[in-house]
Amino acid sequence: MRFLVFVPSTDPLHPHPVFFYGLLSNNKARWEDVTPRSVAIVTSDGRMIVGTLKGFDQTINLILDESHERVFSSSQGVEQVVLGLYIVRGDNVAVIGEIDEETDSTLDLGNIRAEPLNSVVH
Repeated sequence: MRFLVFVPSTDPLHPHPVFFYGLLSNNKARWEDVTPRSVAIVTSDGRMIVGTLKGFDQTINLILDESHERVFSSSQGVEQVVLGLYIVRGDNVAVIGEIDEETDSTLDLGNIRAEPLNSVVH
């Protein structure tokens, strides 16, 4: 599994963050290099959203298709809430990770117990 991250820019002349670090060439992503991919997104408020990345823009607004939220609990298995076609605002993205679909399909989410994530503090 590869992790994809965004790196905030410190250059005032180029304020947009570098997106999909490691998949960029000269800070420009080729569309076919980054979409469609199965991704997991951790939001700033601690939610985990999984779906197929269909598009993005320079402010890291993400368009996901066939998406669902994985809700973690220490007392019961992971609940999956179907979201369908979903947009995640760029200012709410904390981490983006590429999903290995083969490995993900073997997970028994009903038996996974975990504390919910806290909000991300920058």
